[in-house]
Amino acid sequence: MAAPDPILADPAGVRPVPQNPALGILLRVLAMALMALLAAIVKFCAERGVPVLEIIFFRNAFAFIPVLLYIWKTTGFGVLRTRRPGAHLVRSGVGLTGMVCGFTAVSLLPLTQSTAISFSAPLFMVALSALILKEPVGVHRWMAVAVGFIGVLIMVHPDPRQFVGIGVLFAIAAAVGSAGAMIAIREISRTEPGPTIVFYFTLAGAVLGLASLPFGWVLPGPEVLLLLIASGLIGGTGQLLLTEAIRRAPVAVVAPFDYTQLVWAGVIGFLIWGETPAMLTLIGAMVVAASSTYILWREIGRSRS
Repeated sequence: MAAPDPILADPAGVRPVPQNPALGILLRVLAMALMALLAAIVKFCAERGVPVLEIIFFRNAFAFIPVLLYIWKTTGFGVLRTRRPGAHLVRSGVGLTGMVCGFTAVSLLPLTQSTAISFSAPLFMVALSALILKEPVGVHRWMAVAVGFIGVLIMVHPDPRQFVGIGVLFAIAAAVGSAGAMIAIREISRTEPGPTIVFYFTLAGAVLGLASLPFGWVLPGPEVLLLLIASGLIGGTGQLLLTEAIRRAPVAVVAPFDYTQLVWAGVIGFLIWGETPAMLTLIGAMVVAASSTYILWREIGRSRS
């Protein structure tokens, strides 16, 4: 699954709150637990025959409940006015491509492996920022990217008994899509508040999922239907917690805790599917985490200077 989509990472337009790093870390860890739970729900429903685009409809349609409550309590609904519908369309297209690939990867791979590969998104973001935004990328960041991709190569072939070629390709495509979404958000957030970006992305996801209705939706049983509804509530709430974490603590403080999602995924995967993470998956994930954290540290240093 793709890394948590950062559509609420930019809290522009939301009233500032007093800084509380401990609370920010706690909110970030809780958000990662919800994202791991969301991935498990996606995998569970897909294994019971629910098409990925149908899952995406429920994931976005019911996310409107926490998202609209958040907008109502923070910015007000006037924030939904936009003069850049085309930019929102591009951002949504890129992000939804990553979401489709991520959900497909989750359905095909062990939960820990798909989660670990998703953490390569920041590495792709560095490369895309140089190619698309023409941002200067120094030798230190390129070296960190190279080391990170070594970690990805370690992860994508962790154990011949678990390797699923098409699933790995979807997981990598999801990471690229997530990186592209970050690039699009960086550009659009210069003029659009975060709540505006998340609203239109969620709307686009619901429309995309609904448009797939004539192409083979299934009628889920009560258990699966409740889980599909929960996927929207959990996903939307998780994104809101990501936002609140950044509002209460600097990015440099809370971002390293994103990797706790791998722990949650490992626990859930073991309890539900009896998955035991391959050692090389964990080693590769640690290499990617170290390189991504170094890139973050360099970015923060450049911003301060």
